[in-house]
Parts: sequence; structure tokens; C-alpha cells
Amino acid sequence: MDEESRTVTERIRKESGGTPAFDQLAATSDRDELAAVLTAPQQPLWARELAAYRLGIAGDSRSFESLVLLLNHRDPERCAAAAQALAVLGDPRTARAAAALATNELRVAYALYPVRLLTQLRAPESAPALITTLRRRLAPHDPYRKVALACVAGLGSLADPRARDVLTEASKHPRLAMAAAAALARLPQE
Repeated sequence: MDEESRTVTERIRKESGGTPAFDQLAATSDRDELAAVLTAPQQPLWARELAAYRLGIAGDSRSFESLVLLLNHRDPERCAAAAQALAVLGDPRTARAAAALATNELRVAYALYPVRLLTQLRAPESAPALITTLRRRLAPHDPYRKVALACVAGLGSLADPRARDVLTEASKHPRLAMAAAAALARLPQE
């Protein structure tokens, strides 16, 4: 088990209270048993998260829907774990789902991990979604600075020339100026 998986498992162990049910889910190698937790009624959130995470890391697409829901959770640790598992899962629907979450203005407070995942995926949906999300974050007094900075960094990493206009606009915002200038420097010359 790698360090990230160990950290996720230990966090969930604490949340579960170290119950026998946790021990069983953490130890099982039966993917069908894990998948059953995702559809069984009245399962605690920690159990669904552990099952989805383990299935995602194992490349089992039955985890996809649960991981997407966790990617947009209010708890940043759950979002980070879901993003990690989705990146490993490699499901072709992931980029489209992450783009929908990143651009959903009603859930923008939880868009940080979808934005980061889009950057990591480098999918065709990535740059357009980051451009849209960043453009909305440039409104005066927008409270989602971390999301804006993640978009700027992501667009710099993607080096997509379509981002030039929005990054130029972002460079006029004091809280984004340095990051936007660095991202602009990574774009191909016109």
C-alpha cells in the first residue's frame, strides 16, 4: 500500500471508530464485496468512501459514480481521495464529470479538486473547463481565490494557447498576477 492509500485508510479508520466492519472492508480482496457496499442501503459514508476508493485504485469502474459524488463533497479530504482514485481508475467519463463539477457555479466552493483533477488528466475537456471556471472567478470580490489559483496553475501546466486571454485578464488581478504571469510564460509563443 502506498503512502497516499495508507493516509486515506487511516483517516477512514478513525472516522469509523475502528469497527470490525471497517477491518473487513480494509482487508477484503473481493471486489464484489466492495461493490455491494456502494449499492446496499444504510451504509455509512465512511464505508462507501472506503469501498469506492479501493475499487477505484484497483481500476474497477463500478466505483465511478460514487467517486464522482465524493469528488464534489464538502470535506476536502474526501475530495482529494476521490480525485486520486479517479485519476488511477482511468474511466473515460472522468474528464467530462470533473469538467461539469468544476464549472457548476452552485458548487464552486467545492471545485478545487475537480480543477486539479482536470489538470492532471490533460483531457480535451480540461482547458475549456478551466478557462470557463477562471473567467467566472475574475468577478470583483469573488471569494474563491484557491479555485482561481488552481485554474491559473492548471492552465499554465496545460499550456493551451486558448487560455491566453483569460490569463492576461487574470494578470490584472493583484491576488492572481504572479501566478498568471508564470502561466502566460508557459504558453507557446504567438
